[in-house]
Amino acid sequence: MIDPNVAETPNSANNKLVKIASNVHKFGGSSLATSACIERVVDIIRQHCQINDIVVVSANGSTTDALFDIYQLAVELKDATLLSAEYNKENNELVTLREQLLAALADLNTVQATLIDELLNTSSAARLNGLLSDEIADSTKKLINDPISYQNDLLAFGEVWSARLLSAVLSESVCPSYMLDARDFLLLQDEKNCTIDYSVSETAFSALRQQNKLVVVTGYIARNKQQQTCTLGRNGSDYSATIMAALSQARNVTLWTDVDGIYSADPRIVPSARKLHRLPNAVANELGRLGNPVLHAKTLQPLTSHNTHLHVASSFAPDISGSEIGKFGQIAKQELSVTSLNDLILAKSASFLAKSGELAVSEFSPVCYNLDEGYIVVPQAQQKSVSQWLASHDTEVTFKPVAIIAIVGHSVAKQGDMRARFKRALKHQPTLHFLHSFNEHSYIAILPEVCSSEVLNNVHADMTKDAKNIALVVAGLGNVGQRFLTMLPKQIARVSGLENVHLVGLVGASKALINTDGIDVANALEHYQQQAQQYDSEQLLAWLTSHPYDELIIVDITPSEAFSHLYQEFFTRGIHVIGANKWAASSSTENYRKLLITAEKSNSIWLGNTTVGAGLPINSTIKELLNSGDKISEISGIFSGTLSWLFQYYDGLTPFSTLLNDALSQGITEPDPREDLSGRDVQRKLLILARAAGFELSLTDIDCQSLVPEPLRDISLAEFLTRTAELDEMFLSRLKQAQEKACVIRYVARFISEDDQVVAKVSLEELSETDAFSQLTPCDNVFQIKSEWYQENALIIRGPGAGRDVTAGGIHADLVTICQQLNHRHQQVKINGLN
Repeated sequence: MIDPNVAETPNSANNKLVKIASNVHKFGGSSLATSACIERVVDIIRQHCQINDIVVVSANGSTTDALFDIYQLAVELKDATLLSAEYNKENNELVTLREQLLAALADLNTVQATLIDELLNTSSAARLNGLLSDEIADSTKKLINDPISYQNDLLAFGEVWSARLLSAVLSESVCPSYMLDARDFLLLQDEKNCTIDYSVSETAFSALRQQNKLVVVTGYIARNKQQQTCTLGRNGSDYSATIMAALSQARNVTLWTDVDGIYSADPRIVPSARKLHRLPNAVANELGRLGNPVLHAKTLQPLTSHNTHLHVASSFAPDISGSEIGKFGQIAKQELSVTSLNDLILAKSASFLAKSGELAVSEFSPVCYNLDEGYIVVPQAQQKSVSQWLASHDTEVTFKPVAIIAIVGHSVAKQGDMRARFKRALKHQPTLHFLHSFNEHSYIAILPEVCSSEVLNNVHADMTKDAKNIALVVAGLGNVGQRFLTMLPKQIARVSGLENVHLVGLVGASKALINTDGIDVANALEHYQQQAQQYDSEQLLAWLTSHPYDELIIVDITPSEAFSHLYQEFFTRGIHVIGANKWAASSSTENYRKLLITAEKSNSIWLGNTTVGAGLPINSTIKELLNSGDKISEISGIFSGTLSWLFQYYDGLTPFSTLLNDALSQGITEPDPREDLSGRDVQRKLLILARAAGFELSLTDIDCQSLVPEPLRDISLAEFLTRTAELDEMFLSRLKQAQEKACVIRYVARFISEDDQVVAKVSLEELSETDAFSQLTPCDNVFQIKSEWYQENALIIRGPGAGRDVTAGGIHADLVTICQQLNHRHQQVKINGLN
């Protein structure tokens, strides 16, 4: 069993953080765009961080875009100023540009000051506004004098202001906090490729850390060896976060963004894209390299030599499970994704053949290449660099605009049919080349034209699995539970709707085995016996809350009332339940209604066809009649396999006590036969069926005749078993009375609704020998339904009402039903600003 997080208290008296761990949390610009967004981030930090964590931030909202626009204006102003000086006169364009620059800086000042004033107390706001005003004034002078050399310094302000503000807000409301400008410790070893000098950077960072204060670090920026400001390019703050993880040996990095995970395609383009809850490191790296909108290959580089897991989650829905990147087992390696890149060029030259081609690959890190045919594919922005490089080799080159579409998955190039499937998916699309990447984690098609959304959707539909990854937890490992598990491998192999069902949990009375990477279904019980650990409900719920699957189903085959009390928690978490356990479905009216409401609100499916009649389709038949518009007026029958056996065999020649002891020895009765004779089990089953038929009843609304004489009810089991002969006279008397009328005795359940009056009871009845309830195979159940459609000729369902095979089969039928429903569901992806 996975250990739950244990909260401890850091040494800082002001600390109001919840968890204790060693993590890096990065918040993107959209997560920090407004004061409301920042307050949401503060709450996330309060719930998910601890005092020694590291927070990395991007600039607030569109601040970086605004700064870049200001830089462009300053460059235009500088050019116009130089031109004006050349002609020794000031023109209208120069005046307009200067006014536009000053207005843009003033607007930026206003936006930042508004955030400060909305979030901080008067004293703190005055301090930060003073710093902001000084920085805007200083930037104005430098932009007018020499904007080119000031570009990176200007762009860095976005992250500086964001980190300074968040740190101040945290200090006021959550815990002691301070900001660090990454330029004070983060040194670039290679400015062109943005590689880090980790030795120098780690030493400098350690020297700047303050104990018992939460640090907020600027993302996106660093310094070079000349002590100049540098930016880290696309996804720069994400890259900063993973760099910080490498410097601090953090266990986890969470990228809090505006989408709740990584999907099998860009969900803004492919609505049917599925969330990928877990990605192996190499697959995530390849996805980032080939254009995934959330990941970037550079982001993952610092984690290659560290056992750090990367999480992607939404700051707008922090309670929704996101995606995790790390080292996983076979289930996570089965996923396929589709991605695309436009605005590329295919460069072909003799210099891209063989050894010289390897130099080109090292120089340009192409999206894909083929050194046998002499071509590389790079972004169009690199065309000039490629031309200059080839000029030094004195070889000709041809350039062709292209796009790519790729399928990405663990060792996908080693899967024999994958290339053929990919080519078939693109049979209507012109292609120039098919090739797999050097790491064998992708197949790439080079297209002569832009990869349209239609092409991306079609390939995604053809290549990825429609079925969701569904986790299965089985609770209750008795006879029926064991039989269910024995049947599971064959069911998964032959029922297509179960192909993505993964057994991940086995729960007994006191021990549980949870394995996120899956439990071998063929040897499940053996693994349980060897690996199961003690657990409690809190631990179980902790794991169920954070499982990494699209859906989770719990199969409850326990007889435990205590376990049924967890259903409310299950439904709150969106977990689906198949219950052979009768307790929840026959609980108090208030609790039953609450369970239904919670399940509906959370889109949880609750099936319990085996609570009554084992594998007989009584629950489902009632549901189908109601869904079809019929109205049920009567439900009756023999609902107990044990009582069916007893009274079918009881002829008065053999004492009833002898028959009862025989049934006990065969395992036909409960360990305490009074459970069967009390009628309570039949009473609960009638309540379940009446509720399924749309009637609001409680257990007390059903009269229950106990077949246990009062003197035998409260004694010990051992004493009861020595006194069963006291039952003989009572049952013989009842049988003789019935035989005098050419009748038999049977324990019958009856529910009748007539003229808005309801009568419900379970009792021993005298029935004609020709009655449908009289001539049963011992242990059989029989159910009779009368409705508007079935009046004179009632609907009767008859068959074995107990037995591990039929009960396990009924549970498997429910499992197939749930999986079919889930595989037809599509969860809308919520992207901030787009939904």
